Amino acid sequence: MKTYAAYLQLVEQALPGALDGLGEIPSPLRDAMQYSLQAGGKRLRPVLLLAAADLLEGSVQEALPFACALEMIHTYSLIHDDLPAMDDDDLRRGRPACHKAFGEAVAILAGDGLLSAAAEVMLNAAAGMDSLRGTMAARAILRRAGVCGMVAGQTVDVTMEGTEPTAERVTYIHRHKTADLLTAPLEAAAWLAGADPAQREALLAYGASVGLAFQMADDLLDVEGDMAQLGKKTGLDATKGKLSWVALRGVEGTREDLLRETARAKAAISTLNKDVTFFTSLADELTTRWR
Repeated sequence: MKTYAAYLQLVEQALPGALDGLGEIPSPLRDAMQYSLQAGGKRLRPVLLLAAADLLEGSVQEALPFACALEMIHTYSLIHDDLPAMDDDDLRRGRPACHKAFGEAVAILAGDGLLSAAAEVMLNAAAGMDSLRGTMAARAILRRAGVCGMVAGQTVDVTMEGTEPTAERVTYIHRHKTADLLTAPLEAAAWLAGADPAQREALLAYGASVGLAFQMADDLLDVEGDMAQLGKKTGLDATKGKLSWVALRGVEGTREDLLRETARAKAAISTLNKDVTFFTSLADELTTRWR
């Protein structure tokens, strides 16, 4: 296993050229896509994909196109999240959101472009493989990003603003809006590396619990975080009447649930007969950001 920094470097080196093989993308569309894609960040989802492929003794190089595509999908979701019709946020990672830099119309198209480009990048990579591994990995990512996954969660999130939070609704939003796109890299890596069913289930359980805990930490940061450090506004959940975990359980209850899900994630990944220190340490780091 490599370090987080080593996987991150692989992603950062591959991302700038990820769009190059798709043909000539007109300006300002390409400019807007690259503006958001190169805005930095933890690159958590592609790093998870590469690390899981490595853990399962698969090819990290073979997994790279899927990792880049996953970052494209995540970036498209952030562009659309920031739009006035969604979360209406002017800042992303400490600089103007895409719609502030390029206008709403181009920002919408940049998000659309990144999603379609991600599918094309994955299918190009899958077409060069000698089995259906790549196709199944692409399918897993697109499904978890789609109308039964992330988009489903986002839909419930925006349409239920201002309603009474229930455990069922809040869990549904968190599980799909956030956890699906953190489970996707693990499921994709399992397909790429030829994991057995038990290995796949352990990875999926880890992703589901880490994803829930990750969003709980975000909900806490919206209440207690520093806007200067986060690079975006805080306090928006309460202002918009979002069905957040804090709205449902309060700050202390959310902390308790976060620690429970973190423990579940670590227990799930530990069932693999491998050195999973990278994943258990990452779970702790990701889900204690509110401290």
